[in-house]
Amino acid sequence: MTPDLALATLAFPGRPRTAPVPETMDEDGRTLEASVHEPDRFTAIFDRYFGQVHAYVARRLGTDIADDLAAETFLIAFRQRERFDRRNGVVRAWLYGIATNLIRRHRRDEVRAWRALAKLPLPVPASAPEDRIAAQVTAQGASRELGAALAKLNAKDREVLLLVALGDLTYDEVAAALGIAYGTVCSRLSRARRTLRAALPDPTAEEA
Repeated sequence: MTPDLALATLAFPGRPRTAPVPETMDEDGRTLEASVHEPDRFTAIFDRYFGQVHAYVARRLGTDIADDLAAETFLIAFRQRERFDRRNGVVRAWLYGIATNLIRRHRRDEVRAWRALAKLPLPVPASAPEDRIAAQVTAQGASRELGAALAKLNAKDREVLLLVALGDLTYDEVAAALGIAYGTVCSRLSRARRTLRAALPDPTAEEA
């Protein structure tokens, strides 16, 4: 799925949200817990999620900075692994929460990029294969309409939207990543959707 369609489809609800299977979640927690006394066990967490976190950062800030921020995310996670309580958290969401905190340092740069994009005459594709939802999403790959809409969003609403649309996190995972209530995730996402609906064409309209 193209960048525009990934976010526009979220604006017009209907695409199911995916989540790691419970067995994987529990395995992650046990592995991270074991890594407190056996540091080499942390390698399994790194191998499983580094690519996902790196891709998410790249989609928001570009590939140039993704290497550094993704690496810093896992360095922080390693140093703070003893604080993680697997009974009350999901490792993937915890990692995205760390990455999101790092991304916040670059919030002005991100908004500046979306605003600059809004001035460019880039085309909006009418349709694209569903299996490309994980395709790289960067400012250069989105439309001017999308750039303008994202730049206008409240920072907290945009954060939730991008974790769902680009990180492919479930609402529960977003709540855990940001340390907010499930209902807060829903309300922020609802506001973001309204903004996108007002700015973007319905991606399902071509199918009618």
